Amino acid sequence: MASLADAGLKFTTLPHPAPASSEAREAVLANPGFGTNFTDHMVVIEWTEVQGWHDAVIGPRAPIALDPAAAVLHYAQEIFEGLKAYKQADGSIALFRPEANAARFNHSAERLAMPTLPEDLFVEAVERLVQIDRAWIPEAEGASLYLRPFMIATEAFLGVRPAKQYKFIVIASPAGNYFKSGAPAVSIWVSDYTRAAPGGTGAAKCGGNYAASLVPQSEAMARGHDQVVFLDAAEHKWIEELGGMNLYFSFEDGTLLTPALTGTILPGITRDSLLTLAREEGLKVVEGRYSLDQWREDAASGKLIETFACGTAAVVTPVGKVSGRDGEFTIGSGGPGQLTQKLKNRLVAIQRGEAEDTHGWVRKIG
Repeated sequence: MASLADAGLKFTTLPHPAPASSEAREAVLANPGFGTNFTDHMVVIEWTEVQGWHDAVIGPRAPIALDPAAAVLHYAQEIFEGLKAYKQADGSIALFRPEANAARFNHSAERLAMPTLPEDLFVEAVERLVQIDRAWIPEAEGASLYLRPFMIATEAFLGVRPAKQYKFIVIASPAGNYFKSGAPAVSIWVSDYTRAAPGGTGAAKCGGNYAASLVPQSEAMARGHDQVVFLDAAEHKWIEELGGMNLYFSFEDGTLLTPALTGTILPGITRDSLLTLAREEGLKVVEGRYSLDQWREDAASGKLIETFACGTAAVVTPVGKVSGRDGEFTIGSGGPGQLTQKLKNRLVAIQRGEAEDTHGWVRKIG
């Protein structure tokens, strides 16, 4: 659905009439939280069936004007991505695997009958926003600039068909730790709800998947847990993923298992990176099925020594306790495990330029 005119699209930069003061910005950076504070600028690129991608603008962050009949409000044609910009050890700024985010964005677009965006245009849009708002990148340990590219259907039309008009937008938010509890490991609740079914949109990063997870996530938090874990839709037996993160299971024999991508699980970029790093550590890495009953049994016997969740926002997070209607169980000592910490340290060191990037994952932007 992209046109030849999309190639070489030129950006227009609009001046900001009243950017945040340095004092206001520093107050945010001292305690950024997650997803509640935003930088001064945003990128907007338009798409229509006739013109393709056009009118690429980077300008002041501002509300979006939408017709009440805009297709996104009625038929949920909306997709998004999440990635981060990091301060490097040498003082430069870098992105981590933005090309992978661009590719996944287009897979999501295809599943929701939306136009694909040239991958180099996706990356350029993100880079331009980081460059103009680089002063918003926090320097505290573990902090970063979280980037949210997204696309919405803007055509005013109430018929059920793919829209003929869209906006691609990128915004940015200084980010600290994703989990606020401060616990050494998170506690998760086994949900009775289903996140995704075969043939559905489980592998697409679209808002509808996350909207469906809000009730079970709220239920988990009301019971004192940090996250919810979903089982498969067909048998309600096999582990799939958390509300917004993939899972890994580490065993005493050196095996590391993660649920296979069957179309109902989001193909996480952090997940994929950890597969590579784990193999380099000499681990036997398996992408397969793992049941809730086996999880409980292996934790009790000591065969399972660690479980961790991973994602762009939370990076690598140990899971200490699992609870559900049938009781609860603890994994290992209930705290961070050695492998979890080792893989996290290796990943973060590459992201922040403290270790050699032998995979071409880090993209420096000045």
